[in-house]
Amino acid sequence: MVYNRGMSKRKHHEPKTASTPATSQLTAAGIDFQVLEYEHDPDHMDQGYGIEAAARLGIDPKHVYKTLMADLGHERVIAVVPVDGHLDLKALAASVGAKKAVMADPATAQRESGYVLGGISPFGQRTRHRIVLDAGALDADRIVVSGGKRGFDVSLKPQDLIAVLDAVTAPLSTW
Repeated sequence: MVYNRGMSKRKHHEPKTASTPATSQLTAAGIDFQVLEYEHDPDHMDQGYGIEAAARLGIDPKHVYKTLMADLGHERVIAVVPVDGHLDLKALAASVGAKKAVMADPATAQRESGYVLGGISPFGQRTRHRIVLDAGALDADRIVVSGGKRGFDVSLKPQDLIAVLDAVTAPLSTW
């Protein structure tokens, strides 16, 4: 299902969708976005949450982005990369002026983001972190990221993600 959200007011016939901290942040910022929902199937997680989202929504995986938390030792940083690629931790570290980055512990990612794995959104996180968006996102008109829970994504312009989150871009993905 697709629902237009953001700057336009909801029409009375539109189904009511759940609000998350992510959608609240986007709405407060006046960003035009769409909510994309699907029924998450925990029994079919062979390739990961993002690949499941792309398949269920019928969207090219190159336009669906996952939100990953990395630990720099003294702080954590958020990387937003295509679901069909892999995060290059050396490139992430270089993009923020760090010597090394490792994936953050999943419990830490959940605690600091306020979201569950498979539903971590770059928006509305409990703890503010620096955000790095894969530079390839700039080639797309719109990208899809988690809206704050499994089976609940948002579609928006990559430039809007950058503006709202004060994100930087860098080539972060390998295939």
